[in-house]
Amino acid sequence: MRVCLAQINPTVGDLEGNCQLILDGIAKAKSLKADLVLFPELALSGYPPDDFLLLSDFTKAIDEYLEKIVEASEGISVVVGTPKMNPQGRHLKLCNSAAIIHDRTLIGLQDKSLLPTYDVFDELRYFEPACKNFVWNLCGKKIGVTICEDIWYHTPMVRDAAYHRDPVEDLEEQFPDLVINLSASPFRPGRSQERIETCKGVSKTLKCPVLLCNQVGGNDSLIFDGYSMAVNENAELINLAKGFEEDFLTVDLSYPSEEISHDVDQTEELRKALVLGIRDYFHKLGFSKACLGISGGIDSAVVAALATEALGKENVLGILMPSRYNPESGIEDAKQLVDNLGIDHRMISIEKPFQCYLDLLEPQFEGKQQDATEENLQARIRGMILMAFSNKFGYIVLSTGNKSELATGFATLYGDTVGGLAVISDVTKMNVYALAESYNAEEEVIPQNIIEKPPSAELREGQLDSDSLPDYDVIDTVVRAYVEEHMCPQAIADKFGYSIDLVEDLIKRIHRNEYKRRQMAPGLRVSSRAFTIGRRFPIVQKWV
Repeated sequence: MRVCLAQINPTVGDLEGNCQLILDGIAKAKSLKADLVLFPELALSGYPPDDFLLLSDFTKAIDEYLEKIVEASEGISVVVGTPKMNPQGRHLKLCNSAAIIHDRTLIGLQDKSLLPTYDVFDELRYFEPACKNFVWNLCGKKIGVTICEDIWYHTPMVRDAAYHRDPVEDLEEQFPDLVINLSASPFRPGRSQERIETCKGVSKTLKCPVLLCNQVGGNDSLIFDGYSMAVNENAELINLAKGFEEDFLTVDLSYPSEEISHDVDQTEELRKALVLGIRDYFHKLGFSKACLGISGGIDSAVVAALATEALGKENVLGILMPSRYNPESGIEDAKQLVDNLGIDHRMISIEKPFQCYLDLLEPQFEGKQQDATEENLQARIRGMILMAFSNKFGYIVLSTGNKSELATGFATLYGDTVGGLAVISDVTKMNVYALAESYNAEEEVIPQNIIEKPPSAELREGQLDSDSLPDYDVIDTVVRAYVEEHMCPQAIADKFGYSIDLVEDLIKRIHRNEYKRRQMAPGLRVSSRAFTIGRRFPIVQKWV
């Protein structure tokens, strides 16, 4: 039995385009002489479709496109993820389904049983869960059909939900020859290995092969890394699709296969995820060009490098906007960066508008010492210039704040936060440095001086980030522990040997700056808990 796992890159709401991807995948599978072709979870609508599922014309159109897929299935079996009307007519009108098709006939629908509501997921808002998972007779085999979360609860990988049953146990009593899983599993570090371990765990229980077909591509903040896979009846990984790109993985279950390994470089994966997230955000929105402020610092340098890799050097504009506080060495670093990347750039001094604002406000601020107010004016002037280029020439502005800065509020609202995409908002400062080093692995792309000099906002004379913040490795540790792992302050202090006062101060900063992050551009999610999606804390609160 030959099975093709069609690891495609659908776009949310693009029913015509997604349908064509599926039709092309069916044709490809036929050319590969596959008996069965699998597509990802909700491949027809794109994942996650969110409140489009509440629009009746959207769900009606889905049915019309599904008919086209059925018609194209002559001589082959197809399993494709799609929203479908709930036949039981209970609480919710839709189910998250796998349409099971053979030779121009829709045999039936297997609905998803376990609907996650944690982290970035909110599926119970739209879908009715299935009561049972079934084995389907297809291609002469008894095939258990599951959708994403349905197999995760069987292993220790799901820690944020408690379900009333385990779909794998449903299948165990039906003795399947094969289990397939349609997934839309977003990227985060180590996630591909967790999928492998999950499939191995299911294979050990059911004593049969497990095939997982995962989505690839970026949709808003979410990035899907692909890595569709095949695990044999001995719980060995025998085949793996490419990561971060479309792929068609063909698995012939009629022949024995040798076990393979899956080793990844986490920095390299992070880089690929961010590049894919940028590229799809632009292309799926119909944009091609980006602009960003180039300061001579590490964050804007890394964002410029990522954007150049994602969009091409001809589509990236760097704008250098020096003030009286920017040393000449930093300006030279910025010029060297744009030369190394080969991107176009503009040099626009903000000195005149900055002085105009100072003169304008001086009578109003009489008797007040200069402070962050005057510092923030500079960032906001730069934000206005970037948005002017965006409006005039159709660029999307890339904001360059990293996760560590955004956690502590070390970013000017309506200045540093200006933009259409917050590229590294989920990347901690130390990981920003790791990305810079990865770009310099073969040749110097990011000037070494940018990497080595102490971080500074350069908004006042001699300013350094360390004047206002602890070391970034300390900030990163606390941010990971508190934001991503939900550890309490005392536990963090005890585990890492930090003073409780330092930990509590950083946590207070995190909550005090929630209002800033609410007004940020969408950010690419590349950790287990991002600020821009999946994390929900009130702005007004009295706990912290």
